[in-house]
Amino acid sequence: MVNGSIQPYSTLFNGHQAKSVKVEGRRHSRVNMDGAWGSIQADWRLLLLLVLLWYILLRTWERNGTLDKWNASRVFGFVLMVRAKYGLKALEKVAKPRRFWRFYGEVSLWICVGAMLLMGLLMALAFIGAILSPRPNTPPPSASELLAIPGINPMIPLWWGTIAFIVALVIHEFGHGLLARAHGMRIRAFGLLQLGPLPLGAFAEPQYEELHQAPRRERMRMFAAGPATNIFAAFVCLLMLGGLAGQVVSTTPHPHARGVVVDGGAAEAGMEPWDLILAINGTEIEGLDDFRDELNLYRANDTILMDVEHTNGERETLTVVLGDKYAYHANEGWTEENLALAEINPGDPFLGVEGLGEGTLGIDRIAGPFSPRFEGGTFAKAVYTPVQMIRTIFIPFQLQGVSMYPMEESMLSAADDGIGSILGISGLMFLINFFFWLMWVNILLGFTNLIPMVPFDGGHLFKDTVHGTLNTVKRIGKRTKMFNMHPMWIDHISSKTSRMSSLVLLVMVIFMIGIPFL
Repeated sequence: MVNGSIQPYSTLFNGHQAKSVKVEGRRHSRVNMDGAWGSIQADWRLLLLLVLLWYILLRTWERNGTLDKWNASRVFGFVLMVRAKYGLKALEKVAKPRRFWRFYGEVSLWICVGAMLLMGLLMALAFIGAILSPRPNTPPPSASELLAIPGINPMIPLWWGTIAFIVALVIHEFGHGLLARAHGMRIRAFGLLQLGPLPLGAFAEPQYEELHQAPRRERMRMFAAGPATNIFAAFVCLLMLGGLAGQVVSTTPHPHARGVVVDGGAAEAGMEPWDLILAINGTEIEGLDDFRDELNLYRANDTILMDVEHTNGERETLTVVLGDKYAYHANEGWTEENLALAEINPGDPFLGVEGLGEGTLGIDRIAGPFSPRFEGGTFAKAVYTPVQMIRTIFIPFQLQGVSMYPMEESMLSAADDGIGSILGISGLMFLINFFFWLMWVNILLGFTNLIPMVPFDGGHLFKDTVHGTLNTVKRIGKRTKMFNMHPMWIDHISSKTSRMSSLVLLVMVIFMIGIPFL
């Protein structure tokens, strides 16, 4: 272990040396229901064998007429596509306020076009970064890590992931169906795409003649409604998490440190990750503000007495020699400009810990700006909300398939009033996990479908966006009498541009996935 890294207990990224934390201890008194709820391990050979057996079963059903009886078919070789009429009557009732849903579709379109362009830009930047960055000195991801299948991918728990995927897929396709009916397009059936018992996707099957003959704007609204509905659903889940965050309190007022810097003052004195900081030189520490105020009374190389409570419940007074915060961050690669911007000066004290937080840090992290402990007004909430939704995507990867660290969960208890007093901490954690994973899947499904690549919704939106842009250019040329464009030429160029963008993005994705294997 090199100097300046974090004390190893369990890494946050498979194969990466990242901030490491200890997750055992007496304060972890409840079973965490996230990553351990149904996750399984798999390798390439097992996955290929299962897919082969599934393919043979599908071919058998196809030959003996079983798929025809089920109104199902085999697509992409090994995917089962099942169609059903269930939900069509409910769709008709919900879609009756046509004017409202058309307005909803217009709002969805503006949001999704912007998000689609952002997704394309992010993929391009990621591709450039993959080319310019040095090859990572880590093993390539396993087969299970490349598949976004609950339970197979270690970052997506089986039951939470399956429930959230099913709900998010229904929301997505119902959004498409609502806008189709709002514009008079009929829906033939709803359907599900399956790989064995696992849901891969869902669809609302329109009358394709009506879809292709519909005005371009109406068709774009229909394509945008699915991912936009996922994004709106994720926002509702974030609001629910904010409400639940107000129903939990910390079991302790003292701050803790998630990581301890190797060879730092705290580590040399015997401090471990998740230890509670009780007092410094006899001054009781309650909250991060108390900790910062007290530590700022000292300088680098000063010696302090720090009272801590270990994860086994034992209390100990440690003699800590403070390090130099400026020197530490400079050794970590910070530039002088960054240090000045962070107001870090030579001689500033450094305890030698990272990830300092209070007991509610876990729930505050996933509730973001809607946590009652968020310090900011309405404008700050509005600005931070989209940032929080993007950050949410990375939480399961940073925390190895859980919504919060088990030690963070163990520091929470139910409030004495409101719904917390009725459900208790176990019931609250069940709802927190449910809404977190539902939010995560909706964000993932919504933004993934906005990648400007066919067959995603973003690919169809991109094609119609190019078509609309060329029509605008045509009108300008016609008014100025400078040039004219034939409608067939516009159709050809928009289709060709869509195909080329899809091909380029596919090559980029394959390249980025394949880099660790080179």
